[in-house]
Amino acid sequence: MSATDTVPGGRMPALYLSHGAPPLADDPVWTRELAAWSAGLPHPAAILMISAHWEEAPLALGATETRPLVYDFWGFPERYYRVRYEAPGAPHLAAQVRKLLRTAGEPVHDLPDRGLDHGAYVPLVEMFPDADIPVLQVSMPTLDPQRLMEVGRKLAPLRDEGVLIVGSGFFTHNLSALRYAGSGVPSWSAEFDDWGQRALEARDMDALLDFEHTSPAGRLAHPRTEHFAPLFVTLGAAEASGDLDGGRSVIDGFWMGLAKRSVQFG
Repeated sequence: MSATDTVPGGRMPALYLSHGAPPLADDPVWTRELAAWSAGLPHPAAILMISAHWEEAPLALGATETRPLVYDFWGFPERYYRVRYEAPGAPHLAAQVRKLLRTAGEPVHDLPDRGLDHGAYVPLVEMFPDADIPVLQVSMPTLDPQRLMEVGRKLAPLRDEGVLIVGSGFFTHNLSALRYAGSGVPSWSAEFDDWGQRALEARDMDALLDFEHTSPAGRLAHPRTEHFAPLFVTLGAAEASGDLDGGRSVIDGFWMGLAKRSVQFG
């Protein structure tokens, strides 16, 4: 299937989404929001996932054939470990990614047995439940926002081939602090979410790139930055295609005190 068969003008949006945890499947509001979001998208020729739950340098490509999922979580009821998402592999997309990213100083590795982790399959189950779209997951080779922006810029041409680029994280993510936060939304989560919304609307890239210092409660909202980092791949892909001004929040609000803000460019 070519991009012109699926996408008017041949360009897919670029997304950053808050992916939730396995119990997302039990949240009727959030699952409806994700399903409605995907229903409004052009049909992708393939999906490229960058998840907060896979850091590996040099950058690595996951399975290009259907493989068992990676249940990278502990202590949940057994039913969450029975979830399946048998999407087709995407060997052609993998070849394109290698061509775009591999240089003499930056190799691209292949891990052909690594299936999709929960940062990839949990939202995909809700957005594309038929599992009929080829999916490729790639690792984050760094948490440095500038370098991730560059990865996104290099991947941007894939959007013109009908590839949906998805950075999958969580707009705020501090599970340890939640244990002491009580009920409701912690102030650090609400403050960071408000700041992030305003920074995205203003296209304030300097503030976003230096979010650990420019945002309120940044180190509480993200004591480790892996769940915010995929946003920068998405921003790079949007910037390279001239779509930053067309960005919008599609999902907002909170889930168990964490901001589930998710954005679309293009």
